[in-house]
Amino acid sequence: MHVFDSEDPIDAVITWVDGGDPTHRALRESYLRRQTSPLCENASNPHRWGADDEIFFCLHSINLHAPWIRTIWLVVDGEGPDPARLSPAIRAKLRLVRHHEIFAGFEHVLPTFNSLAIESMLWRIEGLSNRFLYFNDDVFLTAPLHPSDMFEGNAPVLRGKRRNYERVVTQADRRAHPARFNQVMHANAAGLLGHAPDQIFAAAHVVHPLRRSVMARLFVEHRQAFLDNIRHRFRDLGQFLPQALHNHRLIETGEVRFAVTRDHVHVKSGTSGAKAAKRLSPEGMRDAKFLCVNDLPQLEAALPDARLRLAQAVAGPSQVAQGDAFERVKEPLRILSGQRHMVDGIGLRQYGGKVALGLRP
Repeated sequence: MHVFDSEDPIDAVITWVDGGDPTHRALRESYLRRQTSPLCENASNPHRWGADDEIFFCLHSINLHAPWIRTIWLVVDGEGPDPARLSPAIRAKLRLVRHHEIFAGFEHVLPTFNSLAIESMLWRIEGLSNRFLYFNDDVFLTAPLHPSDMFEGNAPVLRGKRRNYERVVTQADRRAHPARFNQVMHANAAGLLGHAPDQIFAAAHVVHPLRRSVMARLFVEHRQAFLDNIRHRFRDLGQFLPQALHNHRLIETGEVRFAVTRDHVHVKSGTSGAKAAKRLSPEGMRDAKFLCVNDLPQLEAALPDARLRLAQAVAGPSQVAQGDAFERVKEPLRILSGQRHMVDGIGLRQYGGKVALGLRP
Protein backbone atom coordinates (compact mmCIF):
# COMPACT_ATOMS: atom_id res chain seq x y z
CA MET A 1 0.00 0.00 0.00
CA HIS A 2 1.31 3.44 -0.94
CA VAL A 3 2.33 5.57 2.05
CA PHE A 4 1.86 9.26 1.39
CA ASP A 5 4.45 11.84 2.28
CA SER A 6 4.65 15.59 2.28
CA GLU A 7 5.59 15.61 -1.42
CA ASP A 8 2.30 14.10 -2.56
CA PRO A 9 0.10 16.74 -4.16
CA ILE A 10 -3.13 17.94 -2.60
CA ASP A 11 -5.87 19.33 -4.82
CA ALA A 12 -9.03 21.28 -4.01
CA VAL A 13 -12.49 20.43 -5.33
CA ILE A 14 -15.37 22.92 -5.28
CA THR A 15 -18.94 22.32 -6.40
CA TRP A 16 -20.73 25.32 -7.90
CA VAL A 17 -23.84 26.19 -9.80
CA ASP A 18 -25.27 29.48 -10.99
CA GLY A 19 -28.88 28.88 -10.06
CA GLY A 20 -29.84 32.25 -11.48
CA ASP A 21 -28.79 31.28 -14.99
CA PRO A 22 -32.00 31.27 -17.07
CA THR A 23 -31.18 27.96 -18.76
CA HIS A 24 -30.39 26.21 -15.49
CA ARG A 25 -33.44 27.67 -13.78
CA ALA A 26 -35.78 26.61 -16.59
CA LEU A 27 -34.35 23.08 -16.62
CA ARG A 28 -34.58 22.80 -12.84
CA GLU A 29 -38.17 24.02 -12.77
CA SER A 30 -39.04 21.61 -15.57
CA TYR A 31 -37.80 18.64 -13.55
CA LEU A 32 -39.45 19.93 -10.38
CA ARG A 33 -42.79 19.87 -12.19
CA ARG A 34 -42.18 16.23 -13.18
CA GLN A 35 -41.84 15.02 -9.61
CA THR A 36 -44.58 12.52 -8.80
CA SER A 37 -44.07 12.50 -5.02
CA PRO A 38 -43.63 15.37 -2.53
CA LEU A 39 -40.11 16.67 -2.03
CA CYS A 40 -38.60 17.65 1.28
CA GLU A 41 -37.99 21.38 1.79
CA ASN A 42 -34.22 20.92 1.39
CA ALA A 43 -34.84 19.54 -2.09
CA SER A 44 -36.75 22.47 -3.53
CA ASN A 45 -35.62 25.58 -1.64
CA PRO A 46 -34.32 27.96 -4.36
CA HIS A 47 -31.65 29.33 -2.00
CA ARG A 48 -29.86 26.01 -2.46
CA TRP A 49 -28.83 27.01 -5.99
CA GLY A 50 -28.14 30.68 -5.32
CA ALA A 51 -24.86 32.26 -6.42
CA ASP A 52 -23.96 35.70 -5.09
CA ASP A 53 -20.18 35.96 -5.42
CA GLU A 54 -19.42 33.31 -2.79
CA ILE A 55 -17.35 31.38 -5.32
CA PHE A 56 -15.03 34.39 -5.77
CA PHE A 57 -14.49 34.71 -2.03
CA CYS A 58 -13.79 30.97 -1.89
CA LEU A 59 -11.31 30.95 -4.76
CA HIS A 60 -9.56 34.08 -3.54
CA SER A 61 -9.21 32.60 -0.04
CA ILE A 62 -7.56 29.45 -1.42
CA ASN A 63 -5.13 31.49 -3.49
CA LEU A 64 -4.35 33.70 -0.51
CA HIS A 65 -4.05 31.13 2.28
CA ALA A 66 -3.24 27.80 0.60
CA PRO A 67 -0.97 28.55 -2.38
CA TRP A 68 0.48 25.04 -2.07
CA ILE A 69 -2.71 23.50 -3.50
CA ARG A 70 -1.78 22.02 -6.87
CA THR A 71 -5.05 22.20 -8.82
CA ILE A 72 -8.47 23.67 -8.09
CA TRP A 73 -11.17 21.52 -9.70
CA LEU A 74 -14.46 23.37 -10.08
CA VAL A 75 -17.36 20.99 -10.72
CA VAL A 76 -20.08 22.70 -12.74
CA ASP A 77 -23.19 21.82 -14.70
CA GLY A 78 -22.55 24.26 -17.54
CA GLU A 79 -20.34 27.30 -17.69
CA GLY A 80 -18.07 28.32 -14.83
CA PRO A 81 -17.84 31.74 -13.18
CA ASP A 82 -16.65 34.66 -15.28
CA PRO A 83 -12.89 34.12 -15.71
CA ALA A 84 -12.40 37.87 -16.22
CA ARG A 85 -13.22 38.27 -12.54
CA LEU A 86 -10.42 35.91 -11.47
CA SER A 87 -6.78 36.76 -10.93
CA PRO A 88 -4.14 35.20 -13.23
CA ALA A 89 -2.86 33.09 -10.31
CA ILE A 90 -6.30 31.55 -9.78
CA ARG A 91 -6.95 31.01 -13.49
CA ALA A 92 -3.64 29.17 -13.80
CA LYS A 93 -4.74 26.53 -11.27
CA LEU A 94 -8.44 26.34 -12.10
CA ARG A 95 -9.87 23.41 -14.06
CA LEU A 96 -13.56 23.07 -14.92
CA VAL A 97 -15.16 19.64 -14.63
CA ARG A 98 -18.63 19.08 -16.08
CA HIS A 99 -21.18 16.78 -14.52
CA HIS A 100 -21.19 14.48 -17.55
CA GLU A 101 -17.49 13.77 -16.94
CA ILE A 102 -17.84 12.49 -13.38
CA PHE A 103 -21.13 10.74 -14.18
CA ALA A 104 -19.68 8.96 -17.23
CA GLY A 105 -21.47 5.62 -17.53
CA PHE A 106 -24.32 6.92 -15.37
CA GLU A 107 -25.60 9.68 -17.63
CA HIS A 108 -29.19 8.49 -17.15
CA VAL A 109 -29.28 10.29 -13.77
CA LEU A 110 -28.46 13.64 -15.39
CA PRO A 111 -29.29 16.42 -15.16
CA THR A 112 -28.94 16.49 -11.40
CA PHE A 113 -29.69 19.35 -9.05
CA ASN A 114 -28.59 17.43 -5.98
CA SER A 115 -25.31 18.15 -4.20
CA LEU A 116 -25.36 14.74 -2.50
CA ALA A 117 -25.46 12.98 -5.85
CA ILE A 118 -22.61 15.14 -7.15
CA GLU A 119 -20.51 14.59 -4.02
CA SER A 120 -20.93 10.84 -4.50
CA MET A 121 -18.98 11.06 -7.77
CA LEU A 122 -16.27 13.66 -7.10
CA TRP A 123 -13.65 10.94 -6.68
CA ARG A 124 -14.09 10.16 -10.41
CA ILE A 125 -12.49 13.44 -11.54
CA GLU A 126 -9.78 12.40 -13.97
CA GLY A 127 -6.38 13.55 -12.74
CA LEU A 128 -7.54 14.32 -9.18
CA SER A 129 -4.90 13.81 -6.49
CA ASN A 130 -5.50 11.02 -3.99
CA ARG A 131 -5.54 13.46 -1.10
CA PHE A 132 -7.90 16.34 -1.79
CA LEU A 133 -9.87 19.05 -0.02
CA TYR A 134 -13.57 19.38 -0.69
CA PHE A 135 -15.05 22.88 -0.46
CA ASN A 136 -18.64 23.96 -0.65
CA ASP A 137 -18.58 27.36 -2.29
CA ASP A 138 -19.84 28.99 0.92
CA VAL A 139 -16.72 27.90 2.85
CA PHE A 140 -13.68 30.18 2.92
CA LEU A 141 -10.16 30.10 4.32
CA THR A 142 -9.42 32.99 6.65
CA ALA A 143 -5.82 32.39 7.75
CA PRO A 144 -2.72 30.65 6.39
CA LEU A 145 -3.39 26.93 6.02
CA HIS A 146 -0.65 24.29 6.05
CA PRO A 147 -1.05 20.80 4.54
CA SER A 148 -0.59 19.36 8.04
CA ASP A 149 -3.74 21.23 9.12
CA MET A 150 -5.67 18.88 6.80
CA PHE A 151 -3.62 15.69 6.67
CA GLU A 152 -1.10 14.07 8.99
CA GLY A 153 0.64 11.95 6.40
CA ASN A 154 -2.16 9.83 5.00
CA ALA A 155 -4.64 10.58 7.81
CA PRO A 156 -7.31 13.25 7.29
CA VAL A 157 -7.61 15.74 10.15
CA LEU A 158 -11.31 15.90 11.03
CA ARG A 159 -13.19 18.77 12.66
CA GLY A 160 -16.50 18.13 14.36
CA LYS A 161 -18.07 16.37 17.33
CA ARG A 162 -19.60 13.08 18.40
CA ARG A 163 -23.37 13.45 18.32
CA ASN A 164 -26.42 11.46 19.36
CA TYR A 165 -28.87 11.52 16.45
CA GLU A 166 -31.12 8.75 17.74
CA ARG A 167 -34.19 11.01 18.01
CA VAL A 168 -33.58 12.39 14.52
CA VAL A 169 -33.64 8.85 13.17
CA THR A 170 -36.59 7.53 15.17
CA GLN A 171 -38.93 10.55 15.37
CA ALA A 172 -40.61 11.39 12.08
CA ASP A 173 -41.25 15.06 12.89
CA ARG A 174 -37.60 15.66 13.72
CA ARG A 175 -36.45 13.70 10.69
CA ALA A 176 -38.62 15.83 8.40
CA HIS A 177 -37.53 19.19 9.86
CA PRO A 178 -35.35 21.02 7.30
CA ALA A 179 -32.84 22.07 9.98
CA ARG A 180 -32.20 18.37 10.74
CA PHE A 181 -31.46 17.32 7.15
CA ASN A 182 -27.68 17.30 7.56
CA GLN A 183 -28.04 15.21 10.72
CA VAL A 184 -30.16 12.66 8.88
CA MET A 185 -27.57 12.47 6.11
CA HIS A 186 -24.79 11.84 8.65
CA ALA A 187 -26.85 9.14 10.39
CA ASN A 188 -27.72 7.43 7.10
CA ALA A 189 -24.04 7.36 6.09
CA ALA A 190 -22.89 5.94 9.41
CA GLY A 191 -25.74 3.42 9.33
CA LEU A 192 -24.39 1.95 6.08
CA LEU A 193 -21.36 0.86 8.11
CA GLY A 194 -23.41 -0.40 11.03
CA HIS A 195 -22.86 2.54 13.38
CA ALA A 196 -25.63 3.27 15.87
CA PRO A 197 -27.30 6.70 15.56
CA ASP A 198 -26.19 7.66 19.07
CA GLN A 199 -22.52 7.40 18.05
CA ILE A 200 -22.25 9.69 15.03
CA PHE A 201 -19.26 11.83 14.17
CA ALA A 202 -20.77 15.00 12.74
CA ALA A 203 -18.32 16.97 10.63
CA ALA A 204 -18.26 20.71 11.10
CA HIS A 205 -19.09 23.09 8.22
CA VAL A 206 -15.49 23.37 7.08
CA VAL A 207 -13.21 22.14 4.32
CA HIS A 208 -13.29 18.34 4.18
CA PRO A 209 -10.05 16.35 3.72
CA LEU A 210 -10.78 13.24 1.66
CA ARG A 211 -8.90 10.36 0.08
CA ARG A 212 -9.90 9.44 -3.42
CA SER A 213 -8.86 5.81 -2.99
CA VAL A 214 -11.13 5.42 0.04
CA MET A 215 -14.12 6.78 -1.87
CA ALA A 216 -13.36 4.44 -4.78
CA ARG A 217 -13.32 1.43 -2.44
CA LEU A 218 -16.53 2.52 -0.76
CA PHE A 219 -18.19 2.79 -4.16
CA VAL A 220 -17.29 -0.83 -4.88
CA GLU A 221 -18.33 -2.07 -1.43
CA HIS A 222 -21.60 -0.12 -1.34
CA ARG A 223 -22.34 0.14 -5.03
CA GLN A 224 -26.12 -0.11 -4.72
CA ALA A 225 -26.20 2.55 -2.02
CA PHE A 226 -24.20 4.88 -4.26
CA LEU A 227 -26.45 4.14 -7.23
CA ASP A 228 -29.46 4.96 -5.07
CA ASN A 229 -27.74 8.15 -3.92
CA ILE A 230 -27.15 9.45 -7.43
CA ARG A 231 -30.59 8.59 -8.84
CA HIS A 232 -32.29 11.40 -6.90
CA ARG A 233 -32.25 14.57 -9.01
CA PHE A 234 -33.22 16.52 -5.89
CA ARG A 235 -32.29 15.95 -2.28
CA ASP A 236 -34.10 13.11 -0.51
CA LEU A 237 -34.25 12.00 3.12
CA GLY A 238 -33.19 8.51 2.08
CA GLN A 239 -29.79 9.67 0.89
CA PHE A 240 -26.45 9.71 2.73
CA LEU A 241 -23.61 12.22 2.99
CA PRO A 242 -20.64 10.76 1.07
CA GLN A 243 -17.97 12.53 3.11
CA ALA A 244 -19.58 11.20 6.31
CA LEU A 245 -19.34 7.66 4.93
CA HIS A 246 -15.67 8.33 4.17
CA ASN A 247 -15.02 9.68 7.67
CA HIS A 248 -16.71 6.84 9.51
CA ARG A 249 -14.84 4.24 7.50
CA LEU A 250 -11.49 5.82 8.40
CA ILE A 251 -12.56 6.24 12.03
CA GLU A 252 -13.19 2.48 12.02
CA THR A 253 -9.70 1.77 10.70
CA GLY A 254 -7.99 4.34 12.91
CA GLU A 255 -6.74 6.31 9.91
CA VAL A 256 -7.89 9.77 11.01
CA ARG A 257 -6.77 12.48 13.40
CA PHE A 258 -9.02 14.92 15.20
CA ALA A 259 -8.33 18.63 15.41
CA VAL A 260 -7.68 19.55 19.03
CA THR A 261 -8.62 23.23 18.80
CA ARG A 262 -11.69 24.93 17.35
CA ASP A 263 -10.51 26.91 14.34
CA HIS A 264 -13.73 27.51 12.44
CA VAL A 265 -16.67 29.93 12.47
CA HIS A 266 -20.13 29.17 11.11
CA VAL A 267 -22.67 31.88 10.27
CA LYS A 268 -25.85 29.87 9.77
CA SER A 269 -28.95 30.87 7.88
CA GLY A 270 -31.15 32.99 10.11
CA THR A 271 -28.28 34.35 12.23
CA SER A 272 -29.12 37.85 13.45
CA GLY A 273 -27.11 40.81 12.21
CA ALA A 274 -25.73 41.47 15.68
CA LYS A 275 -24.54 37.88 16.14
CA ALA A 276 -23.08 37.76 12.64
CA ALA A 277 -21.22 41.03 13.20
CA LYS A 278 -19.70 39.59 16.37
CA ARG A 279 -18.64 36.37 14.67
CA LEU A 280 -17.14 38.20 11.69
CA SER A 281 -15.27 40.75 13.80
CA PRO A 282 -11.49 40.50 14.19
CA GLU A 283 -12.07 39.22 17.71
CA GLY A 284 -14.54 36.59 16.53
CA MET A 285 -12.26 35.45 13.72
CA ARG A 286 -8.99 35.62 15.65
CA ASP A 287 -8.39 31.86 15.93
CA ALA A 288 -10.28 30.81 12.80
CA LYS A 289 -8.86 29.23 9.68
CA PHE A 290 -12.28 28.42 8.18
CA LEU A 291 -15.49 30.38 7.77
CA CYS A 292 -18.85 29.16 6.47
CA VAL A 293 -21.60 31.65 5.54
CA ASN A 294 -24.67 29.67 4.54
CA ASP A 295 -26.75 32.41 2.92
CA LEU A 296 -24.93 35.60 1.95
CA PRO A 297 -27.99 37.47 0.55
CA GLN A 298 -29.95 36.70 3.71
CA LEU A 299 -27.02 37.84 5.81
CA GLU A 300 -26.74 41.09 3.86
CA ALA A 301 -30.39 41.79 4.60
CA ALA A 302 -29.62 41.50 8.32
CA LEU A 303 -26.14 43.04 8.15
CA PRO A 304 -25.80 45.47 5.21
CA ASP A 305 -22.00 45.55 5.27
CA ALA A 306 -21.69 41.75 5.45
CA ARG A 307 -19.82 41.61 2.15
CA LEU A 308 -17.17 44.00 3.40
CA ARG A 309 -16.86 42.09 6.67
CA LEU A 310 -16.47 38.86 4.71
CA ALA A 311 -13.69 40.43 2.63
CA GLN A 312 -11.98 41.47 5.85
CA ALA A 313 -12.37 37.96 7.27
CA VAL A 314 -10.87 36.39 4.14
CA ALA A 315 -7.95 38.84 4.39
CA GLY A 316 -7.30 37.48 7.89
CA PRO A 317 -8.05 39.12 11.23
CA SER A 318 -4.41 39.80 12.04
CA GLN A 319 -4.03 41.75 8.81
CA VAL A 320 -7.24 43.68 9.45
CA ALA A 321 -6.06 44.58 12.94
CA GLN A 322 -2.74 45.78 11.54
CA GLY A 323 -4.41 47.83 8.82
CA ASP A 324 -2.96 45.65 6.05
CA ALA A 325 -6.18 44.03 4.79
CA PHE A 326 -6.35 46.47 1.87
CA GLU A 327 -3.18 45.00 0.42
CA ARG A 328 -4.16 41.46 1.31
CA VAL A 329 -7.46 41.53 -0.55
CA LYS A 330 -6.67 43.49 -3.69
CA GLU A 331 -4.78 46.47 -4.93
CA PRO A 332 -5.91 48.96 -5.96
CA LEU A 333 -9.48 49.10 -4.62
CA ARG A 334 -11.61 51.90 -6.00
CA ILE A 335 -14.94 52.72 -4.46
CA LEU A 336 -17.30 55.15 -6.16
CA SER A 337 -20.52 56.30 -4.58
CA GLY A 338 -23.50 53.98 -5.02
CA GLN A 339 -21.75 51.41 -7.20
CA ARG A 340 -20.52 47.85 -6.73
CA HIS A 341 -16.88 47.16 -7.53
CA MET A 342 -14.76 44.09 -7.85
CA VAL A 343 -12.02 42.90 -5.54
CA ASP A 344 -10.62 39.86 -7.33
CA GLY A 345 -14.15 39.18 -8.49
CA ILE A 346 -15.72 40.02 -5.12
CA GLY A 347 -18.45 42.64 -5.24
CA LEU A 348 -18.16 45.36 -2.60
CA ARG A 349 -20.54 48.22 -1.95
CA GLN A 350 -19.89 51.59 -0.38
CA TYR A 351 -20.99 52.03 3.22
CA GLY A 352 -21.16 55.32 5.05
CA GLY A 353 -19.41 57.27 2.30
CA LYS A 354 -16.20 55.21 2.07
CA VAL A 355 -14.73 51.77 2.35
CA ALA A 356 -11.27 51.02 3.69
CA LEU A 357 -10.54 47.32 4.20
CA GLY A 358 -7.82 48.15 6.71
CA LEU A 359 -10.30 49.65 9.17
CA ARG A 360 -11.69 47.75 12.10
CA PRO A 361 -15.46 47.27 11.82
